[in-house]
Amino acid sequence: SMASPALLMRVVASAYSVAEKAATIVRNVMSAGDLGIVEKAGPNDLQTKADRLVQMSICASLARKFPKVTIIGEEELPTDDVTEDLIEDGHCEEILKKPCPAQYTGIKEEELVIWVDPLDGTKEYTEGLLDHVTVLIGIAYGGKAIAGVINQPYYNYEAGANAVLGRTIWGVLGMGAFGFQLTEAPAGKHIVVTTRSHSSALVNECIAALKPDHVIRVGGAGNKIIQLIEGKASAYVFASPGCKKWDTCAPEAILHAVGGKLTDIRGNSFQYNKEVKHMNSAGVLATLRNYDYYASRIPNTVKESLVP
Repeated sequence: SMASPALLMRVVASAYSVAEKAATIVRNVMSAGDLGIVEKAGPNDLQTKADRLVQMSICASLARKFPKVTIIGEEELPTDDVTEDLIEDGHCEEILKKPCPAQYTGIKEEELVIWVDPLDGTKEYTEGLLDHVTVLIGIAYGGKAIAGVINQPYYNYEAGANAVLGRTIWGVLGMGAFGFQLTEAPAGKHIVVTTRSHSSALVNECIAALKPDHVIRVGGAGNKIIQLIEGKASAYVFASPGCKKWDTCAPEAILHAVGGKLTDIRGNSFQYNKEVKHMNSAGVLATLRNYDYYASRIPNTVKESLVP
């Protein structure tokens, strides 16, 4: 008889289905027309009905299946009174069939931490920049991001009425990443992707120092990592303290699974154990290839301004 799949593969397979359910909720809230926007810390820090419903759906669905896993979501919400229609208990069969990388076969539930960003790119979502929006479920073990799911609910939304809407990208360290076509940025071109709505003098100073051929300004950390793995940008640079562990966990796992690298702006790795502070106060530097080229060009003045 076949051994039952390792816990990690069961968690990833469930996270895949949970993310697809989340995408449906995101699309339904948008098409119903009432986004229920709340300002959190200000006009660039928004929460919508989709953020709230999706987080409840993801956290409750995964907690029900994996009760001893620590799940940390962006929004501060009550965990009780989640209605049954928000629960997803399916899983992706294809993921369960893949062998778990040997170093992760013995993991126990209580050793995993799941970081959830229910709707990454909320501001863009409220402004109709729908391709910027992602749902992020990152899985950490021993403080490291080891697996992740990124769902793009509106992938293909400009491709016409018959296009299949949305896609789910997933990856596991030691196995690779799936659901997209891995592409490298044009050789010799320095294309930097950075923040759209959280710019600052420091952000711009850092980018200028890299002397990029082109700068792409988009919302969402998930979206920026997709730009890297699909070859549209060569580096993701954010010299500011704005992003959090739930923004980077899933994207980092997927990027690392295909040989890329994501650190803070000073080159330090992120830690994802449940005790860590949520803020990535020293920014983000990420590439699919040529990490050292970009890291070596970050000005010291920028590094000194951003304390981990």
